[in-house]
Formats: sequence, C-alpha cells, structure tokens
Amino acid sequence: MPVLGRPRFRIALAALILFAAVVTPLLAAEGGAMPAAQSTPPYILIGFVGGFVRHDNAHHGPVQFAERSRQWLPKDAHLQMFENRHRKAAFRAIVRLLDSNHDGVLSAEEKSQARIILFGHSWGAAAAVMLARELNRARIPVLLTVQVDSIAKPWDRDGVIPENVAEAVNFYQPHGILHGRTEIRAADESRTQILGNYRVDYKQAPVQCEGYPWLDRTFTRDHMQSDCDPKMWQEVENLVRQRIEMAPSMATAVPSSQPHP
Repeated sequence: MPVLGRPRFRIALAALILFAAVVTPLLAAEGGAMPAAQSTPPYILIGFVGGFVRHDNAHHGPVQFAERSRQWLPKDAHLQMFENRHRKAAFRAIVRLLDSNHDGVLSAEEKSQARIILFGHSWGAAAAVMLARELNRARIPVLLTVQVDSIAKPWDRDGVIPENVAEAVNFYQPHGILHGRTEIRAADESRTQILGNYRVDYKQAPVQCEGYPWLDRTFTRDHMQSDCDPKMWQEVENLVRQRIEMAPSMATAVPSSQPHP
C-alpha cells in the first residue's frame, strides 16, 4: 500500500482539523460534550407564597421580602419565588443549582456545598417544610426554614421539621377561621434547633393591608395581616441576614416577638 506523500498528508490533516472544528460544537450543543463546571451559589433562597397567589404578586409579604433581600444578598446568591403548588419545580431548581458539573447526579461534595434557606406564608409555609422533607430524602442539608402562619393542606405535615434542617422558626397568629400552626418541633432535636414559636396578635395590634381581595379582608382578616405585616417580615429578614452574615458560625438570633407559653 503506498504511503501518503507530503502534500496528501497535509490535505488529510487539514480535513481532520476542519472536521473537529465543525463537529465538536455540534456535540456540545446536543449534550455530547461535558459542559464546563459552574460554581454553586453561596446561598439558595426559595420562597413560597400562600393560597392561590402568584409568585410575583408584590402586594404580598414573601414577595416584598424577596425583593428587599436582593439588595443585600451576596453576589451570585440565588433567590427564587414559587407558587406553593410548584414545590417539585423548586426541588428541581435546587438540584440544578447544586449540580456544578452538570452530570445529572449530585455527589456528596456537591451536596455539602448546599446553603439553603426556605420560607413561606400559609400554604407556602407548609410547602417550605414539605420541600425540606424532600431534600432530606435526597440527603441535601438546609440551613433554615421560616414558617409564617403556616397552614397545611390535608395531605401535608408542616409540624415536624426534618433532621436535615439546622434551624427552624415559626410565626403564627391565633385568630379567625384561618390561623397558623401554633407549634413546630424537630424530628431530631440533636440535629435541628427550633428557634421559637412566635405568637402575633392582630386583635391588639392590627395592620393595614392594601390591595387584598374583599374575601380576605372580610373572612380571613387576621391571616391576611400575617401576610402583609411589615414588622413580621422584618423579623424574617433579620433572621436570614444574620444566618448569612455570620455563617459559618451560625450564631442564634432571637426574634423580638414573644414565644407562646
């Protein structure tokens, strides 16, 4: 078999280089090549609105808290709001953010990078606990869960905080046909610290809420006030900011509201 001459060799080499230049981007576009690793966000904050509220409805406390938080969160921190019925989408978002090498499987190292804070109001508060439970099954740790006037759907359990959560806090008001869970407890007290169950009474200190439907203002007034109460959400902001600013020491912050007896 004759050996390629020098001109033919150069032509063949050029063709090979051209082939690689064309095919490699195509493979990458179709998942045939491994994408470059990305850095995991230093913090992942996931919030849930209550009832049938849209995730971007700016009249509601969780959305307002999220907007304020974006002004002081560390660079590259990830904050995202969800409707409470979209808990599975929130779980997928967390997994995608932690999967730094994009291989579709979270390693122990990737899970160890998780700094997750979950919060919500009403059904959204219960959704935060249910999401923490799903993360526990995946062995993904959670820094903090915050429940504001938490109300569980019939098939949900929002009163027991799973063992993957480092700290949890519960704010509630006791009046009306819709009122929050009065107490949360840790599934494993050696692994989860309950910061408190804090009672707020809007009969004594009512809050003016703007932009809420007539039904809320008429039939669930106290529950509505827990959603729009600026002092309540300032307490939440103080807790979250301390966890972020003082990490990894995670010193305990105590809200100024009074815990129930």
